[in-house]
Amino acid sequence: MHDLEPFGGWRYLYDQDQDRLSPLYGQGLTEMGYHLLYDHVIHPNWDSMGSETLYVKILYIDDHLGFAVIEMIGEWNDAIGNDIMWLKRELIDPVLKRGIQKFILLGNNVLNYYGDEDAYYEEWSEDSPEGWVIGMGFRSHITEEWERLGLSRYMHFGEDWTDDMWRTRHPLQLYWAVSARLNPGLYIPGEIPQLR
Repeated sequence: MHDLEPFGGWRYLYDQDQDRLSPLYGQGLTEMGYHLLYDHVIHPNWDSMGSETLYVKILYIDDHLGFAVIEMIGEWNDAIGNDIMWLKRELIDPVLKRGIQKFILLGNNVLNYYGDEDAYYEEWSEDSPEGWVIGMGFRSHITEEWERLGLSRYMHFGEDWTDDMWRTRHPLQLYWAVSARLNPGLYIPGEIPQLR
């Protein structure tokens, strides 16, 4: 796991270590230069939000359009670690305060999910009435558990959101592609900006 780094292809566009408004600003490397996820060492470029099992990296924030892209690694455990609380309080709430209401969560490196109640998901939804949350790239057993727990009331996920093409896109292309998928009547095919 120590070889799995957060996606770095957009760092020239956004670097949370240069963003003084980022809740993870100045976190830098851990004191020992690495994080432990159970008995596995993970790459030091992942950031802690307080959870012992779930780490994150803010890949991009656009204050004008009001969206953020956040990559995740580890195990999302609401049942024991209350990871949704850590995510909501330490990362999402500060980002909401700066006007961001649209979130793309990238879960290709999230291995498991253990659910509990949905109060923090509901709160997140209420705190961002003009926005949305997309769970993109999460494994099917995770999205099946989300569906079983009724989290589809608060976020979009599943087979429609398994596209790994986000790595080849500019973050604005990703945003417009997601927006067009959520609101197909608002966009005319071919008019979604194609950035290079």
